[in-house]
Amino acid sequence: MDMPAIKTKKNVSKKALITEKAAQLFKLKGYNATSMRHLAEAVGVEAASLYNHISSKGSLLHEICFAVAAAFAGNLQEVERSDGNALNKIEQLLRFHIRMMIDRYDEIYVANHDWKHLSEPGLSEFLQQRRLYEKRIATIIEEGIRKNEIRNIDPHVAVLVLLSAVRGIEFWHRNKRNTSATGLEENMIAHLTGGLKKI
Repeated sequence: MDMPAIKTKKNVSKKALITEKAAQLFKLKGYNATSMRHLAEAVGVEAASLYNHISSKGSLLHEICFAVAAAFAGNLQEVERSDGNALNKIEQLLRFHIRMMIDRYDEIYVANHDWKHLSEPGLSEFLQQRRLYEKRIATIIEEGIRKNEIRNIDPHVAVLVLLSAVRGIEFWHRNKRNTSATGLEENMIAHLTGGLKKI
């Protein structure tokens, strides 16, 4: 008997659909507790047919984590090249982070929580990319301090606070009734950039 084919939406590849379902399951069950059988059921095929499109569960985690890292790195590069002062650049970065947390929450959640299950050399590479990303944001803040655009604070602590605050959007996802996505974004921008402005 023929196994059912993977059904995809228009203009969505089978690999992309499998990755999307994997992100949903990793977030829901956790990486370790998710099996290939769970993924096959979510996609609607026999587990054996998944291997026509992916090599392993670990390869899906690698795909998710590095796709997220590439999205953030690409946006950061655009921001670094853009006009405007340091505070404007930090606002652009924050808005991108907030929208990613809203629009691609499953992937971001997995990259934030399950990266530790990456195998080498992917694990070291992912951590190196993350450290470099944070260092580049700190450099923008340092430049803003030198140009008197941002108040004199520890740039690395500022990066820690900003990124930790954005990760806190996980709590918003649990109870969206209180604040709309737009309201969330605007309020977070006001609070976070307000803490960087020169008094």
